[in-house]
Amino acid sequence: MKERILKKADELFNKYGIRSVTMDEIATQLGMSKKTIYQYFSDKDELVDVVIENVIEFSRQCCEKDRLEAPNAIAEVFLALDMVSKIFKNMNPGIMFDLERYHPRTFKRFLDHKNKFLYHTIKLNLERGVAEGYYRPEINIEIVARFRLEAMMIVFNQEAFRDTNFSLVQLHREVLDQFIFASASMKGYKLITKYKEERNKKENHYEALPANKHK
Repeated sequence: MKERILKKADELFNKYGIRSVTMDEIATQLGMSKKTIYQYFSDKDELVDVVIENVIEFSRQCCEKDRLEAPNAIAEVFLALDMVSKIFKNMNPGIMFDLERYHPRTFKRFLDHKNKFLYHTIKLNLERGVAEGYYRPEINIEIVARFRLEAMMIVFNQEAFRDTNFSLVQLHREVLDQFIFASASMKGYKLITKYKEERNKKENHYEALPANKHK
């Protein structure tokens, strides 16, 4: 039951934003009373906290797995893109604003994850890429890591992209391209181009398949 509640809350928060989704709406969508939800979560604040913690844990596990399995630093970045795209695919762009404004404790939890774990992960990737010769040796790793970290957040700036129809996934891909190409050596540039061409072929092939073959 608890997992059902969390899954539905996550779905509704991503679709409509956190602030606009009430406990009554979650209960109605699940076909249960609000009282049942309160048996598992003391209030909406706790429910939001657990939903976001699950997203953070998913991100953490993927990053650690990608670092171990990727054959090189560039491949690790592309695997991270897959993970972030999965998280962003159905995410409402206003979620970060709602977290910061109405759920500050949970927002602080996210910031701790961003400024500690994600920063460390990006820094390790940059160090690995320099050692492998895929990133330029002269880059200042600390500065570039922090730049990458803050660039990730610009996709949630609704004011910056107010008059556009770009999805979070599109924005993130473009921002990531700027980061990785700017950091790459000539050797890295060639590998990035190769990976992107392979991905484009794969995506085009997938889109060309009949709808029933996508399942």
